[in-house]
Amino acid sequence: MKHIFKCANCGRYTMKEICDCGNKALPAKPMKYSVDDKFASYRRKAKAEEYAKRGLI
Repeated sequence: MKHIFKCANCGRYTMKEICDCGNKALPAKPMKYSVDDKFASYRRKAKAEEYAKRGLI
């Protein structure tokens, strides 16, 4: 089964792990949700810091 990837650099969708622009493409689907997610608080903290750095909050 093939998966859809999204390029981290140019934002294009592709079926290859390496985009045509030469950068790595990441899986386009979201991470699997779990009620017992042990690292959710760390991800939320990192996202808040990134948003603050970009001036969004």
